[in-house]
Amino acid sequence: MKIYSVFDDKFRCYGRVIEGYDTSELVKTLAEVTPLPDGVDYVAEQPELQGLPITGELSSRFYGGMPIQMGWCNGHSTKLNCLEYHRCSEINIGSDDFVLLVGKLYDVDPEDGLFDTSKVEAFLVPAGVVVEMYSTTLHYAPCSAAKDAGFRVVITLPKGTNGEKPFIVPGNREDTLMTACNKWLLAHPESSEAKNGAVIGLKGLNVDIADYLP
Repeated sequence: MKIYSVFDDKFRCYGRVIEGYDTSELVKTLAEVTPLPDGVDYVAEQPELQGLPITGELSSRFYGGMPIQMGWCNGHSTKLNCLEYHRCSEINIGSDDFVLLVGKLYDVDPEDGLFDTSKVEAFLVPAGVVVEMYSTTLHYAPCSAAKDAGFRVVITLPKGTNGEKPFIVPGNREDTLMTACNKWLLAHPESSEAKNGAVIGLKGLNVDIADYLP
């Protein structure tokens, strides 16, 4: 698997690099106040990040005044495991280089509801760069950018995302993919999420970029 740069034209169908934000204080705070676990952990909202000036800027300028949450996804990983999507764009900013594994929502097979992991692409995001992923982009936890390297990545989303799942009576297959507020998840059969009851939505290999890292 080739790992492209997020600045490559191939990323344009998944998202874009956002200019005009000073991320220096954000990445410094992220590195200082959040852990680097051996696995992967996610926190939807971190108070020290929430209180930074850039949070208000992103809320006003990027999200058009919507309230947002500034959380993080940190750790060590080289595997895909799952893909998810939201009804909104997501912003990622790392204090370390990291890799995004992404796919296109419209490539989910309408017949069986599965996404073929052979269509996953990988993109390297340099530390401090602001990256938007569109609502039609399948994504999940970041991956390491080098062998044995960890990552700390700010996850910015509208407030409430990944919170408690609303009560619904499923009326179609997509409804069964909802695992949290504003979160639809497609799990690989080998993933811990699938073993814990998440709907299997991926077919093919559980992509692992370990052999492609420097």
